[in-house]
Amino acid sequence: MVKVEEITDKDTTQAKSLYSNSEASESSSSLASVSTTSSLGEEPEESLTERLSALIDIVPPKTRKSIADKVSATAGFFGKSGKVLGNIVWVVTTSALLIGLPLALSLEDEAKIMAQERELEGQREGQAMLANPGLYPQATPGAAPQGGLVPPGF
Repeated sequence: MVKVEEITDKDTTQAKSLYSNSEASESSSSLASVSTTSSLGEEPEESLTERLSALIDIVPPKTRKSIADKVSATAGFFGKSGKVLGNIVWVVTTSALLIGLPLALSLEDEAKIMAQERELEGQREGQAMLANPGLYPQATPGAAPQGGLVPPGF
């Protein structure tokens, strides 16, 4: 709140001009004090909820009922949609855990078994080469291959 104090100077009060009127100056100073003491800087005494509740009298009852019905229908729609969406997410995640996880583990085991079989087959071929060296032709390092497919870089 702003307080205005009137400071009077001795020289100005004694010397009266031709254009000033004592009654006019008193009324203008009282108007100035009234206008400056207004509560521009003060916080409102009402809260926002009190102001909104006061608006109830402005809106007609039919319109208020229509707005309330629309808000409750929208809230009900989002509530039901959220529940259905939650159920769908639950079904998908439990299905993935109950079906997908064991399936993924069995596929991984199958891949390991196939890799072991390839490794064992390579070991058997190596043992067969060592047992019968005449059956398998030896490649010379500088010689060109005798037909067949050559992989890139060789």
